[in-house]
Amino acid sequence: MSQGGPEATPVPPVPPVPPVPPVPPVPPVTPVPPVPPDPPRGPLAVTRWLLVPVGTLGAVVAAFAYVGTVDPNEPGHYPACPLLALTGILCPGCGGLRSAHAFANGDIPTALGANAFAVAGFAAFAVIWVLWMARAARGRPLRIALRNAHQWSIGAVLLVFSVVRNLPFGAWLAP
Repeated sequence: MSQGGPEATPVPPVPPVPPVPPVPPVPPVTPVPPVPPDPPRGPLAVTRWLLVPVGTLGAVVAAFAYVGTVDPNEPGHYPACPLLALTGILCPGCGGLRSAHAFANGDIPTALGANAFAVAGFAAFAVIWVLWMARAARGRPLRIALRNAHQWSIGAVLLVFSVVRNLPFGAWLAP
């Protein structure tokens, strides 16, 4: 026995590592919009979906009832239009309360004469509200996606309406 401790055993050589193949490039991933979950069903869920449109209609009916009762043609009930008071220029909303008063009392020709754009807004609200209720009854939210072109078109119509009603030949649009 020798004094150096146990005999050293030779270490076997490490086999060479095979080369790693190159990783192919990953194609870009296009995001997929998530699929909305099915809305809750049942009478309680439908009732919850209907609360907001019904509440909105209640508020609009209350506002029209008030305007229909309190005549804006009599001074002192409503504030004057600040643009009209300061500059003498009719804004797109001038005559809107008189239009709502006539509309609430069933006088559509007078409502159109006070502010035709407001009457168009009343009709648009009615159509959108019916669509809203129909979607809410099915448990679906109302989504109105106006493109930029639609928004610019509405703005352009409002601008033309405002300019024309302030010119002599557009006096029939003034309240």
